[in-house]
Amino acid sequence: MTSSQSPNALKNFQGSLVLAGAGKMGGAMLSGWLAQGLDAPRVTIIEPYPSDETRDFIARGVRLNPETKSIGTADVLVLAVKPQMFRDAGPQLRPLVGASTLVVSIMAGTTIAALTEVCGGKVIRAMPNTPAAIGRGITVAVPANGVASNQRAVADALLRATGSVEWVEDEALMDAVTAVSGSGPAYVFLLAEELARAGVAAGLPEALATKLARETVAGSGELLHRSDQDSATLRKNVTSPGGTTAAALEVLMGPGGFQPLLTRAIVAATKRSKELAK
Repeated sequence: MTSSQSPNALKNFQGSLVLAGAGKMGGAMLSGWLAQGLDAPRVTIIEPYPSDETRDFIARGVRLNPETKSIGTADVLVLAVKPQMFRDAGPQLRPLVGASTLVVSIMAGTTIAALTEVCGGKVIRAMPNTPAAIGRGITVAVPANGVASNQRAVADALLRATGSVEWVEDEALMDAVTAVSGSGPAYVFLLAEELARAGVAAGLPEALATKLARETVAGSGELLHRSDQDSATLRKNVTSPGGTTAAALEVLMGPGGFQPLLTRAIVAATKRSKELAK
């Protein structure tokens, strides 16, 4: 696994970029690109149901839904449409892709083979997660054969606009990536949800239990983000021998506890990702 940095790639980008799909994730990415210096007139959005937020990009120089023939061949096409709509959108997207067009997909479960079949071009498949909407996401990307180093640098800069980026060379890893980081925010939200429910069961008012759980999960995540220590060390730092935390961890880390349960969950999500791959 490798990570790359390309801080000036967006400012120096001189080509044309088409963003297909400007929902929450696509819109968050575009905001990040413009903030990092991408020249707005170089960007075209294709979005059949543009929100007010999407229309606001027009004032910054971005084109929205022009006729396909007026777009021409794109240097970069970023696919942020719903996966189930991808093949239906194919006839509109294919004319935008030339042999050397960089195609970056953030669609879950859509393989490099499917992307190549429908769109062509030089394909990079990526899996972001929802914290990308606030610039704190983590994206894993895998390039198809034939992607040039300068194209990979552009893709890295585009994906890094919403958080960290890691690169892998084996597409088969993407199912486990989806299970861990793609679906992972839901597991964290479930932790906050159930921690609050357990607090109510212990006698706390619901509003207080919800606030305590929410702030504890959010604050702990921020501490983990800022700390140089690994998660196991941070956990041990909170756990006094024979104390309340230790009593709770005996349950969570015991037989049938958190670790085997989460392992089963990741296995289930990985299996489902493979089933959905197309």
